[in-house]
Amino acid sequence: MKRHEGAGAGSGAPGAATRRHTWDTRRWLLVGVSTTLVVSALLAALGAWVFTHSTSVNGRLVDYSSPALIAAVRLETAYADQDAAVRGYVWTGDASLLEGYATGRAAEQEQAAVLRELLRDDPTASNELRVVQERAQAWQERVVRPVLAVPPGSEPPAEVRAAVADTSAYPALRTATREQLHRLQRQRDNARADLQDVRDLRTWVFSGIALVVVGGAIMVFAGLRHGVTRPMSRLVADANAVAGGDFRHEITPTGPADLRALADAMEAMRRRLADELAFSHDARHRLDEQATELRRSNSDLEQFAYVASHDLQEPLRKIASFCRLLDKRYHGRLDERADRYLDFAVDGAVRMQTLIDDLLAFSRVGRGPATDAAVDLNAVYETVVGDLDLAIRDAGAEVRHDPLPTVRGDRSQLSLVVQNLIANAVKFRKPDRPVRVAVEAEAVDGMWRISVTDDGIGIDPAQADRIFVIFQRLHTREAYPGNGMGLAMCKKIVEFHGGTIGLDPEYTGGTRIVFTLPSAERPDTDGKPPSLAEVPPPQP
Repeated sequence: MKRHEGAGAGSGAPGAATRRHTWDTRRWLLVGVSTTLVVSALLAALGAWVFTHSTSVNGRLVDYSSPALIAAVRLETAYADQDAAVRGYVWTGDASLLEGYATGRAAEQEQAAVLRELLRDDPTASNELRVVQERAQAWQERVVRPVLAVPPGSEPPAEVRAAVADTSAYPALRTATREQLHRLQRQRDNARADLQDVRDLRTWVFSGIALVVVGGAIMVFAGLRHGVTRPMSRLVADANAVAGGDFRHEITPTGPADLRALADAMEAMRRRLADELAFSHDARHRLDEQATELRRSNSDLEQFAYVASHDLQEPLRKIASFCRLLDKRYHGRLDERADRYLDFAVDGAVRMQTLIDDLLAFSRVGRGPATDAAVDLNAVYETVVGDLDLAIRDAGAEVRHDPLPTVRGDRSQLSLVVQNLIANAVKFRKPDRPVRVAVEAEAVDGMWRISVTDDGIGIDPAQADRIFVIFQRLHTREAYPGNGMGLAMCKKIVEFHGGTIGLDPEYTGGTRIVFTLPSAERPDTDGKPPSLAEVPPPQP
């Protein structure tokens, strides 16, 4: 647990992290979006006001100032036409000229009505129009009506000619119309100036809005880059560096609170992984040292077993030989107890010699160059059954096999495996019936799974591991002879060939020992194990 202290220390105090982490990305985005919406609303309101004001000024110019000025000009023209028609009629006597007066009179009434409608909301202009109409009425009474009262074709009286020649009535009307016209002209010029000002204002306002929008977009981009994109890119770069194997590369927290919290969590994870990796490296280094020491110790033990068993051969042979000589020469000459002691000595020497021979054979497995060749297990089976023929006949055993495959390995060692397994099956039989032994094989995941099954006394599954340990026996030597080396030898040979061996705990009809061996690669199968149908049957 001590190796995790660095991760907790490196993550920092919670209070400091809380003080440092103020706004997270969600809050920044909420404030930014809210500010953008407020600014957009203000800009929209300003734009709407400018548009409305521009429309109002333009409407005043189009719907009031210009039409009023045009109507005033037409009204003045109508008065001028009437005056010209009346004067021409008086001086020439041509009655057709009075048609121009009628036309002018109609135009006067029409334009006066237009002006009254346009100027109804302007008291000053309405006043001026009233003055014009009063002077027009005075001119009508003093000049026009007397002229029109003269019968056609008659000479106008002197007083009529004098009224026409009077320069006070019509000039007063003309002066009033000119004043009205000048005032309306000034109003239109002011309206046009206001319209131009509004256009300039609209141009500046919309230019400002465009600048604000562009500036806002730049600020949003810069804010996202500074607050989100750049911290995220840095965090990704740090994470990639750690993922690439650089566990010493620190992950620096930057940006909003949530990105900082994520960076702190990743930094804590990095520290924990670094501590775990350091501990793993240290543990693996210690395991490598222990494995090296274990291999050296096993090598020394094997060397010791080989040397000890080899060096003990000659003394044991001498002891066994002399014990046999004593038994041969003095058997029956001594008392019964002495004969029994000699038998014990001979039997012990023979068993010790057998044990040393087995130990020497066990120590030789895996030592020296091993033959790696294709081994036909059918031929191995036939050889082993031939060697065990006497034991099989004495036990009345029935031994059969399925077609067996060809595997890679050392023929002599694999023969020893098959021989030990069949011999054990024959030996550990039930006393009341002959034993039946079956050797079978099947291909499993590129390996051959070979089983040796019998219906003998069986093995307790709880002893499945013990039976493969050297010198371990489940029965007394008096019940079943042997020294407990057979299955240990099989395990060492099978594992030396890259396979496994074990007891099948699901089989309850006796004993089933299962071991695996690598298949022999064949060109026609691309290295895959052949099927049992391809294995030739054994020769009778």
